Amino acid sequence: MTISPREVPRVLSIAGTDPSGGAGLQADLKSIAAAGGYGMGVVTALVAQNTCGVRSVHTPPLEFLRDQLAAVTDDVAIDAVKIGMLGDPEITAVVHDWLVETKPPVVVLDPVMVATSGDRLLSADAEEAMRELVVTTGEVADIGVITPNIPELAVLVKESPVETIEEAVKQGEQLLESTKAAVLVKGGHLSNQTLTDYLLRHDHEPEHFLHPLVDTKNTHGTGCSLSAGLATRIAQSGDVVKASQLSIDWLYGAILHADLLEVGKGHGPVFHGWETAPCCQ
Repeated sequence: MTISPREVPRVLSIAGTDPSGGAGLQADLKSIAAAGGYGMGVVTALVAQNTCGVRSVHTPPLEFLRDQLAAVTDDVAIDAVKIGMLGDPEITAVVHDWLVETKPPVVVLDPVMVATSGDRLLSADAEEAMRELVVTTGEVADIGVITPNIPELAVLVKESPVETIEEAVKQGEQLLESTKAAVLVKGGHLSNQTLTDYLLRHDHEPEHFLHPLVDTKNTHGTGCSLSAGLATRIAQSGDVVKASQLSIDWLYGAILHADLLEVGKGHGPVFHGWETAPCCQ
């Protein structure tokens, strides 16, 4: 499928928050801006978190979520949507219905399901709702991409997490069979000196992207940042392969320069603005 590329795409992030700025909606808006888009945000959950972990989560009423979505949709033409943290089946259902009604041309779904610690973040009902949203993303969008990490990919296909990128690609191919969307298999959770990501699409050979491992603890928000940047770049070019390569290259630079930020006592954020910062030139 094709879309009408737009030089400065209007990109909506539907996600939870991070007051420390490294992940969630805050990271999405930085990523969209870094990619050259105009970012908008609909909040699914207010998360009290920092680089050391999550303290609490407040979920606004569903009607407020509907009002936020309607406020944007009624006023602004949306070129791309990035979906992040949803949290429960009810929130997922609201977003699902909005996608079916609105049919945005580009949707990138980052299925936030497993914490960095390995803990499952969603109930069984919420996990099933997420699987349904994966299918819906492929049906409603002209270009849809699912971007699970290794643990999330395993949950989506109802298997155990794998240890090699080859096994991850096999799980990605299983997920691909359930949706018309593309699947970006991310190898960042695997213990390798070379990071490999695979883009899987229907009727195409897999595309792979290679980068050396960066020795840093500061990788907070990588999944959020990549998916938001990817949505923006797809809307700019209409080319999923080109957008994936550019987004992964950009994220590599953001990780490479992350230590310059000196933000937080735990796993700090990546440097979203590294391409234009004087210290990185």
